[in-house]
Amino acid sequence: MAIEIKRLAAGIGAEISGVDLTRPVSNADMEAIKQAWRDHLILLFRGQQLTHEQHIEFSRRFGDLDDHDAIPKFRDPQYHEILPVTNQEIDGRKQPVGRQWHSDLSTTLRPARASLLRCEVIPPVGGDTMFANMYLAYDTLSEKMKEIIDDLWGIHDMTVAKASQGRDLTEVRKRNPPVAQPVVRVHPETGRKAIYVSEMTTTGIVGMSDEEARPILEYLFRHSVRPEFTYRHRWQVHDMIAWDNRCAMHLALDDYDINVPRKLYRTTLLGEPSGYIVQSNAA
Repeated sequence: MAIEIKRLAAGIGAEISGVDLTRPVSNADMEAIKQAWRDHLILLFRGQQLTHEQHIEFSRRFGDLDDHDAIPKFRDPQYHEILPVTNQEIDGRKQPVGRQWHSDLSTTLRPARASLLRCEVIPPVGGDTMFANMYLAYDTLSEKMKEIIDDLWGIHDMTVAKASQGRDLTEVRKRNPPVAQPVVRVHPETGRKAIYVSEMTTTGIVGMSDEEARPILEYLFRHSVRPEFTYRHRWQVHDMIAWDNRCAMHLALDDYDINVPRKLYRTTLLGEPSGYIVQSNAA
């Protein structure tokens, strides 16, 4: 059966059919999948009833995997390459994550290249995930705004996310001090520019006061997620979605009862080294 590619939305995403990820994927099919990923930024595979081992094996066809050592409490205890994405209770509280726009691991010196997330349990209503095309977000800026932001560095801090509030973040801060990342990131494979800031973790701009940086960041946050740049995914059990964190953001919508189970599993492709540690937002 030949692979078929169908766009999911005008701005981002494609569904791949005609491939069974529970079996070895041919080199020719892998090349077609990789090209589709470069073209569409996120890929949807329906009806893939994978084990952890099969999930990991398929993910490794794209590159080296993160063992999630930066967040050891949340990874699978047996398969460190697997990160459960769930509203289960950990340390006495439920852990819904990703409820702000973000790019995975942008707060580290090796941000995630990509993520592959498969669905096992969904609530009867809600639990959707949204994705945004950061190429389009950059391309549609005015030339003057591009000039302003092209050489700026944003400050990313894991501890400012809403999901982090009210926790003891001492160990998190030790493992993940704030880092500076380029506000405009050049994709190493396509050569295209993409905005690389997010409302969840970007707190400032290197060399600017908060008063100066905030209007720029707030504008970029709003502009990046305009409806025409986005796709909203309504999960089905055994869906797998792969996205490129270097040019796409995502958001887990807070649109379901937190007491209703929602369980997905993620692998994370290691990205290129990027950024540097910052101590403050001083010039």
